[in-house]
Amino acid sequence: MTTSSLPTIRSMRNCHQTVCVLTWFFPLLSLEWMMNMLLDIIRDSGSPPVLFHLAFKFLYIITKVRGYKLFLRLFPHEVTDLQPVLDMIADQNPKDCETWETRYMLLLWLSMICLIPFDLARFDGNILSEEGPARMPTMDRILEIAKCYLVVSDKARDAAAVLVSKFIVRPDVRQKRMADFLDWTLSMLSKSSFQSMEGTVVMNGMLQALAQLFKHGKREDCLPYAATVLECLDNCKLSESNQMVLRKLGMKLVQRLGLTFVKPKVAKWRYQRGCRSLSANLQAQSSVMQSQKTTVAANEDEDDEEYDIPGEIENVVEQLLVGLKDKDTIVRWSAAKGIGRITGRLPKELADDVVGSLLDCFSFQETDNAWHGGCLALAELGRRGLLLPSRISDVVPVILKALTYDEKRGSCSVGSNVRDAACYLSWAFARAYDPSELIPFINQISSALVIAAVFDRDVNCRRAASGTFPHGIDILTAADYFAVGNRVNCYLSISVYIAGFPEYTQPMIDHLVNMKINHWDSVIRELSTKALHNLTPRAPEYMANVVLPRLLPLSVGIDLHTRHGAILACAEITHALCKLAEENNSGKSLEGLKQIHQEVLAANCIFYYLSGCQIYFLTVCTLIEKLSLSKMPFKGDPIIEGWQWLINDSLRSLPLASCTARQHVKDSAVSALSALCNEYYINENGEADPALQDELVAQYISELQSTEQMVRCGFSLALGALPRFLLKGRLQQVLEGLRKVTLITPRDVSFAESRRDALIAIAEICQTVGVKGEGSQEEFICKDNVAQIYATLLNCVTDYTTDSRGDVGGWVREAAMTSLMKVTLLLVQNEAELINANICKQIMCWLAQQSAEKIDKFRAHAGSVFLTLLHFDSPPVPHIPHREELERIFPRSEAETLNWNAASEAFPRITQLLGLPAYQYYVLLGLSVSVGGLTETTLRYSAQSLFDYMKKIQNDSSAMEGFCETLLKVFEDNLHNDRVSVPLLTMLDQMLANGCFDIFTIHPFPVKLLHLCKEEIKRSKDIRKLRSSIGVFCGLIQFQGDMREKVLFQLLLLLCHPFPVIRKTTASQVYEMLITYSEIVDPAIIDEVMAILSDSNCCDCLPALFPVTIYPLH
Repeated sequence: MTTSSLPTIRSMRNCHQTVCVLTWFFPLLSLEWMMNMLLDIIRDSGSPPVLFHLAFKFLYIITKVRGYKLFLRLFPHEVTDLQPVLDMIADQNPKDCETWETRYMLLLWLSMICLIPFDLARFDGNILSEEGPARMPTMDRILEIAKCYLVVSDKARDAAAVLVSKFIVRPDVRQKRMADFLDWTLSMLSKSSFQSMEGTVVMNGMLQALAQLFKHGKREDCLPYAATVLECLDNCKLSESNQMVLRKLGMKLVQRLGLTFVKPKVAKWRYQRGCRSLSANLQAQSSVMQSQKTTVAANEDEDDEEYDIPGEIENVVEQLLVGLKDKDTIVRWSAAKGIGRITGRLPKELADDVVGSLLDCFSFQETDNAWHGGCLALAELGRRGLLLPSRISDVVPVILKALTYDEKRGSCSVGSNVRDAACYLSWAFARAYDPSELIPFINQISSALVIAAVFDRDVNCRRAASGTFPHGIDILTAADYFAVGNRVNCYLSISVYIAGFPEYTQPMIDHLVNMKINHWDSVIRELSTKALHNLTPRAPEYMANVVLPRLLPLSVGIDLHTRHGAILACAEITHALCKLAEENNSGKSLEGLKQIHQEVLAANCIFYYLSGCQIYFLTVCTLIEKLSLSKMPFKGDPIIEGWQWLINDSLRSLPLASCTARQHVKDSAVSALSALCNEYYINENGEADPALQDELVAQYISELQSTEQMVRCGFSLALGALPRFLLKGRLQQVLEGLRKVTLITPRDVSFAESRRDALIAIAEICQTVGVKGEGSQEEFICKDNVAQIYATLLNCVTDYTTDSRGDVGGWVREAAMTSLMKVTLLLVQNEAELINANICKQIMCWLAQQSAEKIDKFRAHAGSVFLTLLHFDSPPVPHIPHREELERIFPRSEAETLNWNAASEAFPRITQLLGLPAYQYYVLLGLSVSVGGLTETTLRYSAQSLFDYMKKIQNDSSAMEGFCETLLKVFEDNLHNDRVSVPLLTMLDQMLANGCFDIFTIHPFPVKLLHLCKEEIKRSKDIRKLRSSIGVFCGLIQFQGDMREKVLFQLLLLLCHPFPVIRKTTASQVYEMLITYSEIVDPAIIDEVMAILSDSNCCDCLPALFPVTIYPLH
């Protein structure tokens, strides 16, 4: 390689991606310029091999982007190019996996050169008269190259097949070599087996070569060999192969053989819509168009020219029909195109037989693959005008079934590809036929497409179907490509708009009732029932008189999915009809519906209890909620007791529900309870029956002490959902019961969810009963119970319970912060004087601590609550400590944009609170956990923010004094609390290493810190804690005086620790410490001490370290 070529190679490698992009935008002339520039490098004999192959790599990139068919004709194909290209191919190694692009492009180039219109024998001269070794003729040479590369496993095999298709069809080669080449390919096919990898590679090459040859060869040249090739292909039994590519190539070859058997003529009987030119259509007169239609109709009956159809065609069509049922899409697509091509050359009667065979694919005994392949084939026939109008009446029912095809398979379903293909088939018909042919079916097809566009489960099917016949522009504007991407938006919004067109209203409702409320996916069932709710105002009479009576038998059927959807649909439709009746001041509909709901509940109440199925607890609670909201006239009816029992039983059965369904069942039961109480438990005076109130409240409070956590959760939220008239006179009893749930006892330490839900319930109750400072504590939030409520909430902010799931106490802290915010804002807006300064300080300080901790989610929530209380001004929250400084640190303008989840944004702000005395302790407590944590991002930004603050106060002795006292206070308060003490030791290690306490020479701070560290690690076996303390002890060596002797004593004790990993860590850190502070050891023995520390194997040899312990200090 020459030195001058290196810059060229480097620059070409750098522009690799640029070539990929620019080839899309360059016109053909520019592509030719790029090719010629690369070919100049290739033709240059001085180009090094690396540059030579790199040029071919770029040629391949261009070919890959633009396609080889377009790029092929740009290759130079002069006579002078033949011999150099053959020589370059001969120089290549077919087994070199690094240069396959070179071989691929050379074979494509050779396939173009083969088109030169000269007999190849002219390039050989008089071979027989030449002296020396016999030279192979050019024809044989090219053929050997093609055969050699047809059996390789890389991309060159594809180019070799293209070369064969161009070379064998030459007149001179066809006469001399075509028969021999076909014999060779058929023998290779017969000898190979798709059971082995080598056989698969060989069969791939042979099939590609034959398919290309029968595609580009003349019919009269290929016809004599077609029957033999078909017989050999049948013997290969490719349909049994598990190789998708081989089956696809088999389909391609079969259809090419079929096209060879029949004459290449355009069927006179095919349907022609008319002029395809838009301008011609616009200019055409109605009389001309009518005459075209008459001519077409006449041509349908004409088939003057009769010709024989070979018997092999039946075999070909049969194989293509079987290919339509293949398990892979590309095989089915190839078979569908083959059906379309061959049918176009058949007589009308035989073509109609093919259509009849296609329609047999659409039975429910067939698989989804057959339905998909059949849709693709019908679309091909329609697109080519081979599906006559007389067959449309047979095909339209197939389209309608295919548009809703959905078969359950295990935990999912199949059929999305069928529905997608059905959409393609619909649009193929719309383009292929004159509108007058489709008028009888247009309402059915358009309704089915609208339904698919709005209600299909898969987004690709909704997008494929978006568009209609009637009102197409209006509907497409609302249901465009992007709008139908959101399934919830389709069901709940777009469907309501489209239902405003009368021709679509009833079909959409019928589809939801017949196909969607019994869908296997519960999400679809629930969305469908909500859609029925929204569609009810479009057809209220139809819903009440037709849909609801139809749903009744379904709601008591044996199919669980149908029963679930039908009951929810009854509930949603009833609620919608009730709201409609209220708007119209009509109660007639309510009376008519009463009997319906009594039948539904009477048939299902016992079933819910016996089935124990979580989906039906959810269903019945939703039904009760909707009936209550619908104001059904059931007050005083015994059915209300049944409803209450069902709600209570749902809450007690929460432990039986799956983890994913518990929250849904719980929310549904609580919503049902709230609606039921508000409608049926209040009398004309706005009060509750005392006996019922006592029984209900006492029962719910007793359930709060259940041994099942989920039962506590459910009844806590149920108490929080009770209306004010049921809490009146029982408020203190309810709050006390919930307070007990929030306490952590040895029996229920892991019941984090119940504590969370109890806190949520307390906040809900406070908002329900309201505030009255001088009121009774049994009825209102007042001066007598506000302190108790805040004490309960603030106590839960310190819940750091952990179990196998992690920091489950975080759920409690999050709920406590939310509840504190709700209660505080409630008091501020009503009677702010109930909030005293001490409570406000505690709230803000605890929120500041949470805002400085390590878990992003809880830090963000705490920061959000903190800023909400700080910036609330209707009216402002009183008694916030250091309000002005806080508003300067957290400006109102940045409250919405500050990203608390990002450590890089949160910690620089929160560390500024260290300068505010009221917040210093709590912020430092939170920072200790973050700086000493394990998360790299949190650790880096929190530590950097802390060190930046320390630098600012280095010259302020009073600030340093206050900070150190606070730091020692945090340590002292959290001794043996591993959640804080272990990361705190890590933070102290970093602070000592960064010189944060360099200003202290003789000061009690290091002495107190040493004492606390000794207390913390006393009798400890926590490896992480002991290793963190080693760093602190080594950092404390910087303080002179008696301090060093005490520190060294602790380090020497750790050098003799029973744990090898502690001995090793201590020796390593002491070694590093002595390098920095060498003056602490006598110079006469320093080298020996360092040698012992570095050479001893601390993990295996404890006595080796004993000499270190007896050396005196300097």
